[in-house]
Amino acid sequence: MSKLVKNMITNELKSRWDGVTDALLVDVASLEANDTVALRRQLREKNIHLLVVKNSLARRAAEGTTLSPAFDGTAGTTAVVWGAEDIVSLAKEVTKLSSNKEFEKFTAKGGVMDGTKISPEEVKQVSKWPSRTEQLSILMGQILSPGATLSGQMLAGGANLASQIKQISEKEDAAE
Repeated sequence: MSKLVKNMITNELKSRWDGVTDALLVDVASLEANDTVALRRQLREKNIHLLVVKNSLARRAAEGTTLSPAFDGTAGTTAVVWGAEDIVSLAKEVTKLSSNKEFEKFTAKGGVMDGTKISPEEVKQVSKWPSRTEQLSILMGQILSPGATLSGQMLAGGANLASQIKQISEKEDAAE
């Protein structure tokens, strides 16, 4: 491959990965063509991008970015997967697809999360974390819980008083 072509491919990769901070490396080489098409379709539906790339060109394109550690020591055919809502959603989808019988040869080879290289085992661990949406809902529950408790406690006293007044008025009505 000529130097001009390598530079063009490197520039294209840089533009595609502009702003990408988290990515996973996967193995798709042992999948059959039809399975690869089905895999790409499923990933595309979840806004996840898959790109098979030559390791040396990927290293050149990622040089000086947070993706750089992912390509240190990579060998063999490598595909890069990025996108989704966050790295947890990405890891969940990759783990789910690799456990699918149709794509059992599709495996995670590692990746990068916040500029730190992660191993295939760590990808499985990350897939068990709550996603960004789940984390936000947990946080909102924790923020709103004390207010709801306080509101309930403040209203409980008034409700008890109203109940007692009602009981007294019912006794007086029954006595008349």
